[in-house]
Amino acid sequence: MALPVRAQEYPTRPVRVVVAFAAGGFADAVARLVGARLSERVGQPVVIDNRGGAGGNIASKMVAAAAPDGYTLLAHTAAMSINVSLHRNPGFDLLKDFAPIALVGSTPGLFSVHSTHAASTLQDLIRSAKGGRNLTYATAGVGTSPHLAGDYLLRVLAGLNTTHIPFQGGGPALAAAIANQVEVTSLSMPPVVPHIKGGRLKALAISSLTRVPALPDIPTVAESGFPGFEDRSWVGFLAPAATPPQVVGRLNDEINRILALPDVLARLDGMGLETQRRAADAFGRYLKVEVARWAEIVKKTGIIAE
Repeated sequence: MALPVRAQEYPTRPVRVVVAFAAGGFADAVARLVGARLSERVGQPVVIDNRGGAGGNIASKMVAAAAPDGYTLLAHTAAMSINVSLHRNPGFDLLKDFAPIALVGSTPGLFSVHSTHAASTLQDLIRSAKGGRNLTYATAGVGTSPHLAGDYLLRVLAGLNTTHIPFQGGGPALAAAIANQVEVTSLSMPPVVPHIKGGRLKALAISSLTRVPALPDIPTVAESGFPGFEDRSWVGFLAPAATPPQVVGRLNDEINRILALPDVLARLDGMGLETQRRAADAFGRYLKVEVARWAEIVKKTGIIAE
């Protein structure tokens, strides 16, 4: 009877959510939105701790080694399932070292340029770079899904000379793009949309198979000459392995309830994020599928990080 009682009492002190990327990006925006509502529901502070670096591996290793008591959680993206194949030794075992809690949702990637750039479409950009000049593209880090999508689209499919500029999150990558320090950004949609609507950046193409309500006038990569091209990232919450199942269940229930709130749904939809309310074990099964899927994509790009 001790475990159910413990779950009812949890939490009795602040909960730390370690975000795998710097402030201002996809994972950070979602973690802060959900974290604020979670704090209201459980009656304890939920503290966001941004630990960007190594494509999210720094945060993953930190949480994997934390006490499995429900007071240290991880907010991560599809990069977590990519890093299993991308790094020879990522420092953690995704399927053994973590207890999946909740999958918040998924979103397509978005290719954009500075508002003053001559290109207005993806094909404009590709034509302008066909002469052999070097094209720089910024991402939230090595091993993120927009990194692999950008490399596969621009280098492999379009045949361009490219240089990848990785940052420690979408926020720093966006700052560089807005300052016109990089030519292209390949990022998940949520942090980019406000800058597109604010006129600071220009959207070229979205990496979903169909157009999205948040930016209905922006064509897909598939419409832009690359049929079937799709890249979607996700964000979810995890805990260290051996976290009591009653605590995992409580967190899963609370987060799923938060995702059903009309104002939260409206905010996430406005970012271009499609919510996914699943049980914790269903998220675990989804992670296994993602690991296998991204292993094939890593193989196609030939990217290996040390």
